[in-house]
Amino acid sequence: MTDAQFGLVSSSYTLGGLMGALAAGPLSTKYGRLLVLRVLTVFFISGPVAETLASNIPLFVAGRLISGIGAGASLVVVPIYISEISPSNSRGLFGAFTQVMANVGILMTQGLGYFLSKGSMWRIILAVSGVIGVFQLVGLVFVVESPIWLADNQQLGQAKKALQRIRGPTADISQETKTWAASTPSSRSDAMVSEAEEEESLLATSQSTMPAAKVPVTMFGAISNPTYRPAIISVIAVMLTQQFTGINSIIMYSVSILSTILPTTAALLTVLVSCLNLIMTIVCAPLSDKLGRKTCILLSIAGMGSMSMLLAIGMASSLKILSAVATLLFVGSFAFGLGPVPFILASELVGPEAVGATQSWALATSWIATFIIAQFFPALNDYMGAKGEIYWLFTAMAVILGSFIGWWVPETKGKSNMDEVWQRTVGADD
Repeated sequence: MTDAQFGLVSSSYTLGGLMGALAAGPLSTKYGRLLVLRVLTVFFISGPVAETLASNIPLFVAGRLISGIGAGASLVVVPIYISEISPSNSRGLFGAFTQVMANVGILMTQGLGYFLSKGSMWRIILAVSGVIGVFQLVGLVFVVESPIWLADNQQLGQAKKALQRIRGPTADISQETKTWAASTPSSRSDAMVSEAEEEESLLATSQSTMPAAKVPVTMFGAISNPTYRPAIISVIAVMLTQQFTGINSIIMYSVSILSTILPTTAALLTVLVSCLNLIMTIVCAPLSDKLGRKTCILLSIAGMGSMSMLLAIGMASSLKILSAVATLLFVGSFAFGLGPVPFILASELVGPEAVGATQSWALATSWIATFIIAQFFPALNDYMGAKGEIYWLFTAMAVILGSFIGWWVPETKGKSNMDEVWQRTVGADD
């Protein structure tokens, strides 16, 4: 495979991810989270099949593109679904598992690569991902639709049944169902008043307090609407910070840094760095519910900026131990907040009618930023010099972007709706 062909294979996955991210939000808002998740399994199965059986570059590129579409779309829909089915007091913990499972997948792939990167055995690695897609399709048969999406689409009876199944047959869901009144239009209440007394009460509340139903918001509708624009700016800023503070540069170059002091192979070091990222993400997962989303992000940025500075000093001074420690602490700082928390924010900054569009903006930004870093970081690093000067740039980016997030992005922990998050008077923007 030539360098040009390798670049095409690599970029096709990123392009697919961007396409999936752009399409998934509006589709999940219109047709439901569960239906989109089930459809995505087609991409998770067919993409790896094409890659595994590929006998030429075009077919392999097509498989990568298909896999990328599935990955990009799932990173939009899965965090929304998790947020909408999670108890409000532990939404941060459950939301962090999007990043946790992404790290599990990376670690599993690297582990398979460590043992199977010989001859044509690489096809087995790709085939395994297709098998996982089959298991996901089977598992999704037993999963229920998001109760919040059902309630927002005037299906209160089904919403209540779905929530009861998620919480358990003996759980009291009355407090949660009361919040659905804010998304249930009075014009469609009459057809549902026959379910039960509790539902009748809920519908009566919606009739007396609720204005007309909110139409699902498109991506461009969200950015052009002053009600949703602050949230779009917030998720774009956070996703740009996630990439432009240098995490991918650390992943790409951590092996060369650590291998100078650790007597082991580069492939094994890659696995060890991924293990550290996974362990730290799991350990730090509950913190966003205790400290707050914004607090975790800002502490994470501060840690990454500080470690970038130490890494620049260590590489310029040839202090191998300092460089290695800074690299490991950088990965730990990323896992503390800037890794998992951004996936939670989109569903907490806006109402259900705009969460799909907001998440699409977030993930589209992430894919574009990832492409920019992968495309231009090596050339910029060579231009600035090989002594770590580029990490001063990442330090500056941490200061600038962290300051903007501290000023602009609100805290969402413990907030029940968009008006409370943005400290608006209910009805002021209607």
